[in-house]
Amino acid sequence: MTSPVQTEDTSVPGGSGPDVLTKDGAQETKPSEGLSPGQLMWMRFKRDRTGIISACVVIFFFLIAILAPVISKLYGKDPYTLYGQNSLTLLNEFNMPSGAFGGASGSHWFGIEPNLGRDVFMQLLYGMRTSIYTALGATVVVVVLGVLIGLLGGYLGGAVDFWLGRFTDLLLGFPSQLFMIASMPVITAAFVKPDENTPVWLRAGAIIFVTGILGWMGLARLVRAATLTMRDREFVEAAKISGASPWRIIRKELLPNLWSPILVQATLQLPSNVLNVAFLSFVGVGFVEPTPDWGRMFSNGAGFIQQDPAYMLYPGAAMVIFVLAFNLLGDSVRDAFDPKSGR
Repeated sequence: MTSPVQTEDTSVPGGSGPDVLTKDGAQETKPSEGLSPGQLMWMRFKRDRTGIISACVVIFFFLIAILAPVISKLYGKDPYTLYGQNSLTLLNEFNMPSGAFGGASGSHWFGIEPNLGRDVFMQLLYGMRTSIYTALGATVVVVVLGVLIGLLGGYLGGAVDFWLGRFTDLLLGFPSQLFMIASMPVITAAFVKPDENTPVWLRAGAIIFVTGILGWMGLARLVRAATLTMRDREFVEAAKISGASPWRIIRKELLPNLWSPILVQATLQLPSNVLNVAFLSFVGVGFVEPTPDWGRMFSNGAGFIQQDPAYMLYPGAAMVIFVLAFNLLGDSVRDAFDPKSGR
């Protein structure tokens, strides 16, 4: 049996491949024969300058997040020490950074935090690490649930599809942000006594759970629609006739043909989850002191926006650049997989 992944046309968009020189010196286009769909996708993606630049920016952010402890040792600072409380020259009598632009100097590159006096550069790096890792975990939950429920509903059909569809509609009716705010204290209180502090890992797990549970519906509908268009195709019918089980058909025949929309949706879902994580910390139900987080930096800086606007500049610029780069990367990946949907 042969699926569309194995029989896809191996020509590049427009039916052409790399340019080569003929004997008389003229250029002619050589067909890209024998290339796999992944190689064709990579060829298209390399031609997209916006996609390449966005990918480099995203990789840079992930490397910074991974190497934050190494950078901390080289820099000689950490995100928890109250440097402003240990030195009388860093904060003025109003507990504001005494230097210009948030107290930026050779010792503290991005200045220090108002009131507590922690290093802003380290807060930014470790906050990036917290936000990206948590959003990545939530994205994994979204992709797993969305693909599983979409595949089951689209392939099995009937009552299974009906009830999964109604369950999806029910969750879509929830006001997601309000439900996140209301459910976070309930989840953490179920595992921690009132007189105990909530561990960071439990808060991270609760954020991943809530964000993942309320974010899979769009992907599930996309996967279900794609599955409905393929379940009656010849390669699926051939698998049924050969005696393949439904699980094998889903895993071997349907899922390989759904990687492109799944990958595109995942690249668009992750920056959305970064914003959700920051939102929960901003309203006080996500990460709390002293855990570094982009949303918590916004929350702290909102009280000092007039006296020290530089403190909110760094997390704001970092979040805008990361979310914009990831969204552009998602558009470029989509165009590389499906040239007909190009911008």
